[in-house]
Amino acid sequence: MGKVMDFLKKLGENRVILPVLLVVGFILTLAISQFAPLEQGLQSVLRELHLNTYVIALVGINVILCASLNLVNGYMGEFSVGHAGFMSLGAYASSIVTVKLLPDMPDALFFFPVIVGGVVAALAGFLLALLSFKTRGDYLAIITLAFLMIVKSALENIPYVGGPRGMLGIPKLTTLAWAFFWAVVTIWVLRNLLYSKFGRAIAAIREDEIAANSMGVRVREAKILAFSVSAFFAGVAGALFAHLLVFATPATFGIFTSTEILVMVYLGGIGSLAGSIIGAVVYTLLSNWLLPLGTWRMVIMPLILVLLMLFRPKGIMGFRELPWFLPKREARRKDS
Repeated sequence: MGKVMDFLKKLGENRVILPVLLVVGFILTLAISQFAPLEQGLQSVLRELHLNTYVIALVGINVILCASLNLVNGYMGEFSVGHAGFMSLGAYASSIVTVKLLPDMPDALFFFPVIVGGVVAALAGFLLALLSFKTRGDYLAIITLAFLMIVKSALENIPYVGGPRGMLGIPKLTTLAWAFFWAVVTIWVLRNLLYSKFGRAIAAIREDEIAANSMGVRVREAKILAFSVSAFFAGVAGALFAHLLVFATPATFGIFTSTEILVMVYLGGIGSLAGSIIGAVVYTLLSNWLLPLGTWRMVIMPLILVLLMLFRPKGIMGFRELPWFLPKREARRKDS
């Protein structure tokens, strides 16, 4: 583990590599989505690794989910288990736009229903933050769990969105390029938020909410902002997921989905954007490779979380960050 961390640290110290990788990555994903021979070539390479483009796109979606939940559970120190509820709101809201309202919408305008899904989820996060402002720890976990169950039950009883059968006929609009783009946007927005004054307020709440309040930190505003931003990107991930899977059912967004997101967060490391990326990539690939084990997969994945909590409770990158994700002044301060 020490050698891996040293390698990541040296890699992260080169700040030129990141923008180059982002540009190259976006061009490649866009080209793969536009040219069939490139996609076929990628599929053949991935097939050797027992993967496919669906799994790679799912990695990007899970990065969004993991990083957005880390904002609340890692950086702010709360414990929310209702992330799949926000994800479902984004999935259904965006699907209503593409299936019911604008069925002939051009593929290039896919960003619009994605943003709609994010905004609907953010509004729900805003209301939930208002209602649960004074709760913490186990009590907040219960409230967010109740929220998840309410959303799931409501979707099952609304005929307009298909009820328990779910919404069918969703167009396949999520591509590698869109998944990559929104994953980058998520990390960029969260990184800038975390190193702003609101980010400092969120960190102060994690350390001691009472002390932060007494020192003039606007605790209420910081909590509401964190919940709303986290919910927005969960809704974005839900919109991408629905248009990758091409159907959405309430059962897809249950407690098991929330548990999977929690495992990714604590596997990669709480309070770390790099950890969110690592956790999402490792969990998604490992989960795919364990599919041949059938039901034993559902035993092995929770067992990984148990072992992680026993031997490395903060995760792989807990409260540590690659210099790529740090402002220059922060990177210099850590090196000095």
